[in-house]
Amino acid sequence: MHSQIFQDYPPKDKSSLIPLLQDVQNIYGYLPEDALQEIADYVGLPLSRVYGVATFYNQFRLIPLGENVIKVCRGTACHVKNSSNVLYAVESALNIKAGQTSRDKKFSIEVVNCIGACSIAPVITINDEYFGRLTVKEIPTILKKFTGSPKPKQAESTTEKNLV
Repeated sequence: MHSQIFQDYPPKDKSSLIPLLQDVQNIYGYLPEDALQEIADYVGLPLSRVYGVATFYNQFRLIPLGENVIKVCRGTACHVKNSSNVLYAVESALNIKAGQTSRDKKFSIEVVNCIGACSIAPVITINDEYFGRLTVKEIPTILKKFTGSPKPKQAESTTEKNLV
C-alpha cells in the first residue's frame, strides 16, 4: 500500500521509523492504523513499539484533522493574558475538547506551546490565519467565519497586519 514511501528506506532499518511516520502523515494528514502495521512490519518492530512512538510525539496524529485546524497558544505571554479562557470558549463553542475533531469534521482544536506572536497575546490561529488580542466574546464571531463553505476564504485579519 505504501511501497512508494518505503522504497526510500532500507528494510528492517529501525532508524527509519520516525522518517517513515512523518512521510505517511504528510500524505494522509494522520497515521492510519493499517499504515502503522505496515511500518512495523517493514522496519521489523512490534506494532506496540511503533504505536508507542506515534503516541509519544505530539507531532503525530492517529485521527484525521478537521477541515479547520484551530491552534490555541498556551505559551507564557498567552497564558498570562488568560489563554485558558480562550481555550475554554473555543471548546465550549464547538462542543469538543483540545485534541479532538468535531463530528462534522469541520474543526479540530490543538493546544500549542507557542505560536510565535507574543505581541498579540492571547492568540489563536485557524488554518494559519492569526487572531490576536482575543477576548472570549470574540470567539463565536471568529468561528462563524469558518462554518460556511468547505474551504474558507483566507482573508487577511487585522491582527496579521500587526505582525509585519
